[in-house]
Amino acid sequence: MSPSEEALEQGISQQNLRKASCMTVVTLAYQSLGVVYGDLSTSPLYVYKTTFSGKLSLHENDEEIYGVFSFIFWTFTLIALIKYVLIVMSADDNGEGGTFALYSLLCRHARLSILPNQQAADENLSAYLTHGSMESWQSSSLKSFSEKHPRFRKVLFIFVLLGTCMAIGDGVLTPTISVLSAVSGVKLKATSLHENYVVLISCVIIVGLFSLQHHGTHRVAFMFAPIVAAWLLCISSIGIYNIFRWNPNIFHALSPVYMLKFLKSTGTEGWISLGGVVLSITGVETMFADLGHFSSLSIRVAFTFLVYPCLILAYMGEAAFLSKHHEDIQRSFYKAIPEAVFWPVFIVATFAAVVGSQAVISATFSIISQCCALNCFPFVKIIHTSSKIYGQIYIPEVNWILMCLCLAVTIGLRDTNMMGHAYGLAVTTVMFVTTCLMALVMIIVWNQRIAIAVAFLVFFGSVELLYISASVYKIPEGGWIPLALSFIFMAIMYIWNYGMTKKHEFDVENKVSMNRILSLGPSLGMVRVPGIGLIYTNLVSGVPAVFGHFVTNLPAFHQVVVFVCVKSIQVPYISEKDRLVISRVGPKEYCMFRCIVRYGYKDLQQENYDFENRLVSGLVQFVEAEEDSDSKPTSVSYIDHMEHSTSDILQSKTSMEHLGSSCTFKDESLQILRAKESGVAFILGHSYAKAKKSSSILKKFAINVVYAFLSKNCREPDVVLNVPHTSLLEVGMIYYV
Repeated sequence: MSPSEEALEQGISQQNLRKASCMTVVTLAYQSLGVVYGDLSTSPLYVYKTTFSGKLSLHENDEEIYGVFSFIFWTFTLIALIKYVLIVMSADDNGEGGTFALYSLLCRHARLSILPNQQAADENLSAYLTHGSMESWQSSSLKSFSEKHPRFRKVLFIFVLLGTCMAIGDGVLTPTISVLSAVSGVKLKATSLHENYVVLISCVIIVGLFSLQHHGTHRVAFMFAPIVAAWLLCISSIGIYNIFRWNPNIFHALSPVYMLKFLKSTGTEGWISLGGVVLSITGVETMFADLGHFSSLSIRVAFTFLVYPCLILAYMGEAAFLSKHHEDIQRSFYKAIPEAVFWPVFIVATFAAVVGSQAVISATFSIISQCCALNCFPFVKIIHTSSKIYGQIYIPEVNWILMCLCLAVTIGLRDTNMMGHAYGLAVTTVMFVTTCLMALVMIIVWNQRIAIAVAFLVFFGSVELLYISASVYKIPEGGWIPLALSFIFMAIMYIWNYGMTKKHEFDVENKVSMNRILSLGPSLGMVRVPGIGLIYTNLVSGVPAVFGHFVTNLPAFHQVVVFVCVKSIQVPYISEKDRLVISRVGPKEYCMFRCIVRYGYKDLQQENYDFENRLVSGLVQFVEAEEDSDSKPTSVSYIDHMEHSTSDILQSKTSMEHLGSSCTFKDESLQILRAKESGVAFILGHSYAKAKKSSSILKKFAINVVYAFLSKNCREPDVVLNVPHTSLLEVGMIYYV
């Protein structure tokens, strides 16, 4: 296997690519075309059409066309090339990009995290380490401010949720506008074709696209890069043809002077039309979010040497065509295609629209998965679609909801101009959120002077606010769609996070006193029967209230008790050797342990994860090493570190005696292994939240109706944790918030 293939098979981690050859980088750059740039490269289908909709269509002279192209060129250069490719992509979180990656960096460096159960031991993880130069006084002051003001942390969290929800809105709007724009080109050749049939064909393609999601993108990924590469070469070649045939002087429009002339001559209509210009950079946020699948170098190479010049030539060529064909402004893209190559380009355009939609849908699945890990979204079923490439997932519930929303927008609006207005507001909001987070990263993580961060925020923030203001004006004409979607998703995320936070606070307040446990003696006041009892809890310290119910009401309990806490940490991934942290609870004769299972926000809980055997293996290692480690909490590596594998250890007593000839287990280790043979029981606390009688009507509605509905319909914890039903015992508890 070649080095490039090997890097691709290994999941393309940032660390592996640092030593990669030039061939590997070129290979990754080529593959990134299909995954990263599908959305960005299909923008020429609808940019000019949306920009010249409304009253600006009355100003279709050369100066206005030059001005629009000048805006497109400088927006594309400043935002896509300088801001994202040169600056933002340097702010990766262990190779991962996106809104959550920036938020994760800030949480680790400034303790902004609102996740419960964070421990000092988490900071020893290799992915958690914060490297950098000496902390500046500006960085120190900002960190101190954030620690003293919890409200600032909550506002920042809501701000991140806003960007996340707008990005989910992209997952609805991208397939609709891309597919409908591509399919509408057929009306040029079939002029008698009714608009209803165009919408119907688009709906069929959208249904087909979402129906194939369960197969996973890896099965057709090999087709994506060639399609986008062919598309980019097609539109750039057509652009060059149009420049030389219709208007070689279009190069003069690269001057920013034409932007000022455009605004001066068109006034308010020109400012409003900027909501269409911003569609030229849709997909730049996806470029940053998909950083983890490739590397910053490969994405930069692909953008700088292929995507950027091809798209600029395409926009320039279309502007050259429009300067001589003002009457074709609403169908300029397909009109600018030479007659001889129309149908091949039409077919490639349709495929490119599907590829661009696929990239955004996959990104939406990834965002939802991260939200679940950070307690910001109800638990949903997450399926791995690739055994080789980590991170390729499919979420059935989200997939069908997205499909229904896409169909509703396509059938309801039926107009790419209105879709463009909605799309522009979603895109500009996400970019502005990234700009604000990036300014904080410059101060807190990079230890730059505040003046540099403020200059970055003011320059790029003002450009994006200009586009947001133009998009806001279009709210009645379609811009309300992303606002409505974002409000719904934000309400779900915030209420779910609020309910989970209150549940954790209830668990902390109702912990069982350790003195009470010790007063019961090693038997805990009941008969200890053979077996292992796994009690799932949200607590990383103390004894949960669920166990107190058992001690009080049951006559017997298992010989070995393990309190299991599954928690998320503000890092993208946690290696398997750092997954489990095992410690002892109480004196040795009580035979009680705690196991903390740690996941990063991009880690996925495997349904085939052999947790029982891995846990027993970890407990045995902990007990064997306890005398030498002074009984401190120990991070347990359970893969290939034992003298015998887990399957060898968990044999019958006869097998253990045979193993004893090569290694001797301590009595407690043998006791744990025998307990495993007797059976493992899983005890989960099934919690029900209710608002206090003194709560406001809004809070009662949020908790008693919305949160209760989400809790009832989300994936149950036993399914998420892959607990066998025959070994499951649930204990119902009600907590008031």
